[in-house]
Amino acid sequence: MSTISIIGSGGMAAAIAGLAAKAGHSVEVMSRNAAKAQALAERVGAGATTGTFGAAPAGDIVILAVPYSAVLDVVKQYGDKLAGKLLVDITNPVAADLTSFVTPGDSFGAQEIARAAPADAVIVKAFNTLFSHVLAAGSFQGRSLDVFIAGDDARAKGHVAVFIESLGLRPMDIGLLPMARTLEHVCLLSLGLLAHAIKHTNFSIGVSLPG
Repeated sequence: MSTISIIGSGGMAAAIAGLAAKAGHSVEVMSRNAAKAQALAERVGAGATTGTFGAAPAGDIVILAVPYSAVLDVVKQYGDKLAGKLLVDITNPVAADLTSFVTPGDSFGAQEIARAAPADAVIVKAFNTLFSHVLAAGSFQGRSLDVFIAGDDARAKGHVAVFIESLGLRPMDIGLLPMARTLEHVCLLSLGLLAHAIKHTNFSIGVSLPG
């Protein structure tokens, strides 16, 4: 099993930390709010620890589980401490109107994170299409949840895919990092469904395969 460092202490951080600990991974939680990090580690149990915010993460995989509004500052604050790390971007750069993005028109969230990170850090987009409470449950109506992933480094994506499978989830590779823009649009799709059709967040977007 791996050591997983999670930067953040909100709902998505808790969901991923809980599943990772249950799967037997070592979990490290890091947050600007040390008390929240400690509370999350205690809630996760299974030997979960806290790390110092801004210090080098111990994990083989580093989950960026902070809002997009904060993630670029967080990545810049860590700076070279993230050099060579596999960073999993779970963010969505959604604007306040919930129908557009705060990123430049010729860019997307994962690309902005890649620009802010050390040159040798590897970025993989994942988990951003799931609501935190649905992810925390680990399945939906008896079916595995689909986790879509995008990234340029095949080895890194393979590592993330193995991690996702260990959580009882199904990784679905959709291609290179520019496809992360499509995954960020899937977030808008979910928000549109929430506002106009489904009216609640007890759903997930996935793939049904014949047979």
